[in-house]
This record gives sequence, C-alpha cells and structure tokens, in this order.
Amino acid sequence: MATIEYYNDPDAPAPNSIVAAATAFVRDARDRVLLTQRADNGLWMLPGGGQEFGEYIAATAVRETRAETGIDIYITGLVGIYTNPNHVLSYPDGEVRQQFSICFRAEPRGGALPAAPGSPRVSWVSHADLNGLAMHPSTRLRIKHGYARLPEPYIG
Repeated sequence: MATIEYYNDPDAPAPNSIVAAATAFVRDARDRVLLTQRADNGLWMLPGGGQEFGEYIAATAVRETRAETGIDIYITGLVGIYTNPNHVLSYPDGEVRQQFSICFRAEPRGGALPAAPGSPRVSWVSHADLNGLAMHPSTRLRIKHGYARLPEPYIG
C-alpha cells in the first residue's frame, strides 16, 4: 500500500503525528528554481525532507538539498512556515502526518545536478516553465511565495 496524500479533503483521516520538515526555494543567477521530480508519483517539488535529531532546521534544508540534487546551498532567508491542518499524509504503517514545513530561501554555492536515488530528475526550471510541470498545490504555493519576495515570511 502506498502513501496517500490528502489536501483539503473532508474525507481525510485525522492526523496522529507531526514531523518538522524543511524545503529550500533555491534560485540561481538566471532566476530559475531548483526542483526535483518524485519517483513515486512524478510530481515536481522543492528539495527537502524531515529534520533529524541534533540538527538545526536550516541544516535540514541544506542537507536534503545536497542529497536530493547534488547542489550545495546557503540559506539567505525564510519564505514561510506551512502548517495546513488539512494537508495530511497517510502512511501504510498507520501514521497520519499533518504538514509542518519551513521553506527557506537559498542560493547555490556549488555542486552538480546528478539524479539522486528516489529523484529520477533534477532541474533548474525557469519561472515561465513552471506551469507546464505537474506539482502539488502546496509546492506551487511555496514557489509563488518564493518568487513574490513578500515583505514578511508567509505563516499559514
């Protein structure tokens, strides 16, 4: 049985856990955003993942970006904090996780773009090409906020 993602679905199961996660909105000098394509569902997403014990949350974004994309980054700011209680993931083991993700603004500092296991494709994507990619609405929201350069981080 696969993980099921629910987004604003009134039939979603009630969450029973929350895990701190971080994503990185990384733009290069050509104003392209760094994205990975998920192996399980083909959706494009910002690099990121769950925080590990003993780790600062910003370090999570740096570690996960390097692991998923091959790109080293440095954090330059905060895009937002995303805690939609109507966005949950149901795992085969019975865990139902409510979203809790902090999206950092970052810039590349080196590395290369080899595809990592679990991410069949990694790419720098121009703003104009984003609409042609399949991605989750929560990813689109983070990218929208990243490009908007809001005066304050999004909190929601």
